[in-house]
Amino acid sequence: MPNDSLYTRRRMLGLTGGAAVIGLAGCTGTQTNDPGGSEATSTPAEDQHDEEEGGHDDEEGSHDDDEHGHDDAVGEPTDTAEVAMVTTDDGEHFEPHVARVNVGGTVTFVNESGSHTATAYHPGNDQPQLVPDGTTAWDSGLLSGDGATFEHTFETEGVYHYYCAPHETVGMIGSVIVGEPDAHEQRALEDPPEDKPESVREKIGELNEMCNEALGHTH
Repeated sequence: MPNDSLYTRRRMLGLTGGAAVIGLAGCTGTQTNDPGGSEATSTPAEDQHDEEEGGHDDEEGSHDDDEHGHDDAVGEPTDTAEVAMVTTDDGEHFEPHVARVNVGGTVTFVNESGSHTATAYHPGNDQPQLVPDGTTAWDSGLLSGDGATFEHTFETEGVYHYYCAPHETVGMIGSVIVGEPDAHEQRALEDPPEDKPESVREKIGELNEMCNEALGHTH
């Protein structure tokens, strides 16, 4: 009997120790290998990355909107304005399409690339009159060098359309609004001349819409 009791106590101790080892191993596995724990630690970083990507996309969208609207915006009259004359992959342009100055204000045309003119639609230039009554013809002549400039001061309130002599038919046409003219009294804002090519008439029509909108005259 004493031997049986000693054997029983030793067996119980052995079983208890084994259970403790198994329990310890189970706890250790929960901290190092539990897939749920790994997912919990990575989710905030993934969420932050997704939010950052979303914010980046939003910023790109705003940038695209700014770029889209930049060239068409017509601001308030200023004493001076600058118009770039450029040749790009998609054509020849005056930028901005519509400049605006106060009465007595000066517009400086700056040749940035290519060869261009800034020429008023005026009978003095053998063109239909798309400038205010009583004004004189003006023409920059051909500007070929990068950085070459031409200045014109506008003393009479109104809307003036002008063009680039070599590139009129491909739509290189622009406008200057001087002061706060009544849109109803502007020759430039009448129907485009019928004797002009369709490409010219279409461009003048677009400029008329921009000028009318800037002057608060919408149909």
